[in-house]
Amino acid sequence: MRIAHITATFPPYYAGTGLVCCYQAQGLARLGHSVTVFTAAGPVGDVPPPEGVTVRRLPALFRMGNAPFLPGLLALRDFDILHLHYPFIFGAEMVRLVSALRRIPYVLTHHNDLIGDGARRYLFDLYTAVCAPFVFRGARKYLVVSRDHAASCRMAPLFRCPSDVIEVPNGVDTDHFHPDVDGREVRRRYGIPEALRLVLFVGSLDRAHHFKGAGYLLRAFARMGDERAGLMLVGDGDLKPSLVALAKTLGIARRVWFVGTVPHRDLPPCYAASDLVVLPSFPPESFGMVLIEAMACGRPVLAHSIPGVRSVVRDGEDGLLARPGDMNDLVEKMRALLEDPQRRAQMGRQGRARVEAEYAWPRIIPRLVQAYQEALG
Repeated sequence: MRIAHITATFPPYYAGTGLVCCYQAQGLARLGHSVTVFTAAGPVGDVPPPEGVTVRRLPALFRMGNAPFLPGLLALRDFDILHLHYPFIFGAEMVRLVSALRRIPYVLTHHNDLIGDGARRYLFDLYTAVCAPFVFRGARKYLVVSRDHAASCRMAPLFRCPSDVIEVPNGVDTDHFHPDVDGREVRRRYGIPEALRLVLFVGSLDRAHHFKGAGYLLRAFARMGDERAGLMLVGDGDLKPSLVALAKTLGIARRVWFVGTVPHRDLPPCYAASDLVVLPSFPPESFGMVLIEAMACGRPVLAHSIPGVRSVVRDGEDGLLARPGDMNDLVEKMRALLEDPQRRAQMGRQGRARVEAEYAWPRIIPRLVQAYQEALG
């Protein structure tokens, strides 16, 4: 098949949607399909394109946060199917138009709802009410990262019927993310004592990802009041200065390490350096790739029990789920895991086994191909 993926973000901007697109494109190419990714132009650095994949970085006429307006998308042609990674403000409408003009069918992956903070909340609500029905009506199939999230998301009324909704979860490279990695060098690099029990947060620290809960975690960590514990945050963005200031205000700055952006290929040693990975995100979080990366590295996880995330973490087996908004519950579960190394090790082993069985990319890509075939059929 000749397949076009259309995404607002793509490496070297490391966020869930772009990474999923990258791995899906690479997996499809390895099966012999012709795959082209269309995304916005920007700093590329030393990040090579996925093996066997053509990446077209189109100039943006203007941007609204992570939403670039790419007139070049109107030139899409000569593909068997288009795969839209949604939400993509401006780009989604372009795909709908191209599909109608060129008679190329498209599927869309609904990664998460658009929920903003402050004034952006009202803009996103207006956009969703006006534009989302137009985009969703044109899609042949709707791919969702979990049926749990799909049943409760804001777009649920726009799914035509259950047979049009196909679960294709996010995956992880289990050869790259694995337990046999040494994390001591990471601790030495940042001056983190070996004896310190280290909590790890991985996520973009920008307004587009405010729902990841980095500030919430800082407050919970401060409330825990454990001088034997440390916190490392991997990620960068426009929220970082305020988060650094918050750590100082809470009096925990000497036990908190903001290490900035770490290339995706270099993340396994960060997981290996930690004792526990925490993702206290709120809706619109729909999955949490960090969770399966941590599990692949044999680390226990702690997350909020929200739709989508609660289908990734099996509470009490490979991690724990805390009640969203109940900070005391998050603190108590964080403390319980940090104080029980045997339980952490057992959860890490169970998490690795589950990832190999359910979330390794070679198990997921065939499901994606089947979804395309159903859309074309």
